[in-house]
Order: sequence, then structure tokens, then C-alpha cells
Amino acid sequence: MIFVTVGTHEQPFNRLIKKVDELVSNGDIKEKVIVQTGFSTYIPQHCEAHKMMSFHEMQHVLKEARIVITHGGPSSFIEALQFGKVPIVVPRQERFHEHINNHQVEFTELIAKRMNNIIPVYDVNDLKETINNYDKIAKTKNTGKSSNNKQFNEKLEKIIDELV
Repeated sequence: MIFVTVGTHEQPFNRLIKKVDELVSNGDIKEKVIVQTGFSTYIPQHCEAHKMMSFHEMQHVLKEARIVITHGGPSSFIEALQFGKVPIVVPRQERFHEHINNHQVEFTELIAKRMNNIIPVYDVNDLKETINNYDKIAKTKNTGKSSNNKQFNEKLEKIIDELV
């Protein structure tokens, strides 16, 4: 199962949801897909969609998912990491009116470079190939098995402090 979450930011993230729905419709994704759509206005026709999910629902889906695809909000991809997943991170972009600036792009680039524990996708047209090669790509990432959560959290906190 693939879980897609776009968080709770009030601007729609239709670009990601439409692409995932299209991949399911075309048969490029054959497994079940659950999407948390947030404030997006596009409603997927080929995926199980939830505007919002409770904490417990989200935890259950994160645990069960083979692949987690998130927007570039730190809370979303950190949750996936806490469940031992290597998330595919598709940051919201200002030019598509998905956020007020490009901080998600910048943060995603920084975490991918420094931590090597996420799979960034900046162009949704690359999503099909990334999903098809997920297992191979995920093996090249730091899953935290060689380091503990405390060290990871300390490094991430330092990066966030530097940004702020």
C-alpha cells in the first residue's frame, strides 16, 4: 500500500494528488493508494481519499504503508522516518501556488544532502520512475539502523535552528 499525505497547509497540493491518481488510473501503480488530501480541491477518483485523518488513523496507515509519499513539511516526513520508512518527499512549490515561498524545496534539498534519509522528487513527472525503483533507491538511504533516533533528532534540530 502507498500512503500519500499533503499535510494541513491551507493551500491545495493538487499537482501531487492528480499525478498519483493518474498513475493509478493508468495502471502504473497497481497497489492500493490512500491519500490524505488536506485542503486540496482535486478529489482522487482512483485512490481512497480522506480530507483529514485522526492521529490514530495516520499512525496506522504510516505503519502499514510500503511507501510513504509526503509534501516537504518536516512533521510529515519525520513521522514516516519514525516508522522506519524512507519517504518520497515532493515539496510544495511557490510557482504552482502550493505555498507562499519555496522553503519546502530548500528544506528538502538540505535534508536530502545532509541526512540522506529521504527520496526527494521535485518534478511530479519523475514520480512513476521513483516509485518503480523505490526499493533500490531506499537501500541507498540512511534508514537510521546504524544510528539512533536521538542522534538523528539532534542533527535535525541543529539544521532547523540554522535555518531559523
